[in-house]
Amino acid sequence: MRKFTMFLGVALSWLGVADMAAVASAGEQAVGKGVEKSDFGKTADGTTVELFTLTNANGLKAKIINYGGIITELHVPDRDGKLADVVLGFDNLQDYLAGHPFFGCITGRVANRIAKGKFTLDGKEYKLAANNGPNHLHGGLKGFDKQIWKAEIVPATDGVAVNMTYRSPDGEEGYPGNLTTAVTYTLTNQNELKIDYSATTDKATPVNLTNHTYFNLAGPQAGTILGHELKLAADEYTPTDDTLIPTGKIEAVKGTPLDFTTIQTIGSRINQLKGKPVGYDHNFVLSKKDGVLALAAWVREPKSGRVLEAFTKEPGVQLYTGNFLDGKTKGKGGVVYNQHQGFCLETQHFPDAVNQPAFPSIILQPGKTYSTTTVYKFSTK
Repeated sequence: MRKFTMFLGVALSWLGVADMAAVASAGEQAVGKGVEKSDFGKTADGTTVELFTLTNANGLKAKIINYGGIITELHVPDRDGKLADVVLGFDNLQDYLAGHPFFGCITGRVANRIAKGKFTLDGKEYKLAANNGPNHLHGGLKGFDKQIWKAEIVPATDGVAVNMTYRSPDGEEGYPGNLTTAVTYTLTNQNELKIDYSATTDKATPVNLTNHTYFNLAGPQAGTILGHELKLAADEYTPTDDTLIPTGKIEAVKGTPLDFTTIQTIGSRINQLKGKPVGYDHNFVLSKKDGVLALAAWVREPKSGRVLEAFTKEPGVQLYTGNFLDGKTKGKGGVVYNQHQGFCLETQHFPDAVNQPAFPSIILQPGKTYSTTTVYKFSTK
C-alpha cells in the first residue's frame, strides 16, 4: 500500500493536485482503474444521471454523462504539459436539462437537417418535428441528446472506456423501426478520444449519428476560436439554400472562403460568408473513401500549442463555429458563451441525405448493422 500511495502522490503531483489526502480514495479508483462513476444529478422524474470520469495513462481526462451521452469535460495538455478543459458545457445537470445548443451530445436518430421535416421510405411518407425553422434538426424535439442511456464501464485494450446503449422505439420522433444504438467512448493511451457507433433495426429507417462537442483548444474562457488554425481534407462541399438544406449539388471549395485545403485561421475569411448569423455551418465532402478511417481535420491553437486531429469513417464533416451562441448562456465556472467561442467537427453523412438520392444513403435495413468510428486525437506543436 505504501508503494501505491507513493505512486499516487507522484501522479497527483504531476496533475497539479495539491492535497493528496483529500482525494486519495477517489484518486485510487481513478489511477488504479482509470474510470470513476459518480452521480451528476436527477431528472425531473427522479432518474439519477451518472457521470463517468475516464483518465488515461498520461493524465488526460474525459467526463461523460449518460444523459445524451454528453462529453461535459475534456482535459488535455498544452505544450508545457498544463492540463485544461477544452470543451464547452455546464457544471450541473439542471443547466443541461433547461436546454442548450447540443453541447457535447450524441445527436440522432438523424444528425443535421431534414428538409421540411419529412421523407418518403418504401412508398410511405414520414413526418417529423420541424424544430429548426421549416426543417427537422438533430433527431427532433427529444432526440438522442435528451435521452437517458444505459451505461457501463467496459474493458479497453489501450486505455479506458464506457459503453452507452439506447433503444429508440418504433415511431419515436416520427421515425420507423425499433432502433437499438450503442456508443462506446474510449480514452486511449495515445491521447485519443475514440467514439465507436453501432445500431440495428427491425424496420428500414434512416440513421446518421454524430457527436456535437464544441471545442476551444485555448479553453472556453479564452474567447473566440477565430485564431485557431484549420486544415480540412476536403476539396468539395455541399452548398445549401437559405435554410441550410443542401441543394443537391457538390461544388469545389477552391476560390471560396470554405477552402481549408491549406492551413488558414478560422476567422481569416469568415466575414466573407453570406447569411446571418455570420459563420461556418457547412458540410464538407471528405477526400477519402467512405468507410475508411482517415484524417478529416487538423486544428491548432497557436498560443497553447494544442493540436486536434479528427479521423473518421464518415464521408463528410460539418464545420460549425458556434454562430448562434449569443452571450445569453452561462457555462462552466460562470463563463459566458459568446458567438464563435467554440467550433464543432460533426463527422457525418450529408445533411438531408434521406431526401437526396445522389448523396450516400443513410437507410439502415433490418439484418444489417450501422457501424462507424470517429477519433479525436490530441497533441502539441
